[in-house]
Amino acid sequence: MEDIINSLSTYGYIILFGYSFGGGMVAIIAAGVLSYAGKMDLTVSIAVAFSANVIGSAFLFYMGRYNKHVLMPYIKAHRRKLALSHILMKKHGDKIIFFQKFIYGLKTLVPVTIGLTKYPVVKFHIINTISAALWALLLGIGSYLAGDLLTRIAAYFSANPLYAPIILLSIIALLWTYLQKATQKKKS
Repeated sequence: MEDIINSLSTYGYIILFGYSFGGGMVAIIAAGVLSYAGKMDLTVSIAVAFSANVIGSAFLFYMGRYNKHVLMPYIKAHRRKLALSHILMKKHGDKIIFFQKFIYGLKTLVPVTIGLTKYPVVKFHIINTISAALWALLLGIGSYLAGDLLTRIAAYFSANPLYAPIILLSIIALLWTYLQKATQKKKS
């Protein structure tokens, strides 16, 4: 995280835009911490992350809608996750567009899945824009308010560099296990 914070303070808003285009939460959180430290502007950071997130999700939606043949080789490897996101869309409706922004592993698949369906384009854009605004505001302001705590955590991991990979690998393993179980075939 410290490398991301250093890069953000150097290249700032360009990295924030690129990372948020893919829906990344770490960059907006780092921008909030840097805003707390006085190295970036919180309002501009939120606006940049919001804009990139709206454009990125719309891009994925249109990829699903108009470029199915290009996506098919990549989708085949993630059929079960795609099916899970489709089931979540049916079960939770429009709310999944908001919640997917906070769930690693689904934030790119849900817009693609919605694009593959006959979901109304205008409705997607309205809900996606509102969701991206809430996402950017919650993470930007939240990380700004928690700036002191997050700075101390980053300093701790800088002093103890062995703990960060262990914790990160544990989180990835938990997410992977959850997605494997959630997308596993049910035995009849």
